[in-house]
Amino acid sequence: MNISKLRFKTSSLAALSVGALLLGGCSDNDHTSPAPVTPPAVTPTMQDYTISVTNLTANQPMSPIAVVTHEADSVLWSSGESASLALETLAESGDASGLTDETGVTELVSGAGILMPGASEEISLSLDSNSVADLSVVTMLVNTNDAFAGFTGYDLSSLAVDESMVFRVITYDAGTEANSEAKGTIPGPADGGEGFNAARDDTDKVHAHPGVISSDDGLSDSVLNASHRFDNPTLLIKISRTE
Repeated sequence: MNISKLRFKTSSLAALSVGALLLGGCSDNDHTSPAPVTPPAVTPTMQDYTISVTNLTANQPMSPIAVVTHEADSVLWSSGESASLALETLAESGDASGLTDETGVTELVSGAGILMPGASEEISLSLDSNSVADLSVVTMLVNTNDAFAGFTGYDLSSLAVDESMVFRVITYDAGTEANSEAKGTIPGPADGGEGFNAARDDTDKVHAHPGVISSDDGLSDSVLNASHRFDNPTLLIKISRTE
């Protein structure tokens, strides 16, 4: 055998083997998957609202307006259902503080004080975009046994910047205290009597209020008179989104 030819063949095989190893070692590196990218956190933006409330009655002062934010699909009352303890307390005494303990409630903002007949008040509300859900506005007619007015469960997320929604709301009877109008049973200036009483001696169901009877209408034991009557609507509420 020709020794020079053998050496050439051996060298060629060695070169091919080295080339194959180099190619095999590089093939996986060309297809390495990139590291996953974590999207940046979204910073919540603030959304500002103004709630304007006007007392439309002739002689029914309203307790400090309660503006309540709560989780979607939750309400503070339903007609035909029993009032919660917090709603009973508000409807009989004007104290709204217990509403903060209601299921789903996230914030309670109160008005500056008693809203007199014919008067208006604006209440500001600022929420981050992750907290915008439902809104309720409620107050007691203080020259009654257990009357309250307002609305519950309005979806704030449906309101765009510079848009407004107007509500003309009726008065409800909490159904927790009989509408006797008797001396000592009404907390407002017409009587200066008792506020909250845990005993329930009425229908125990929230319903549209039948109205005041008064001493001028023949209810001899009533501390109210014709000026305390009210027609629906009793409140004008305007919600505006400003930012």
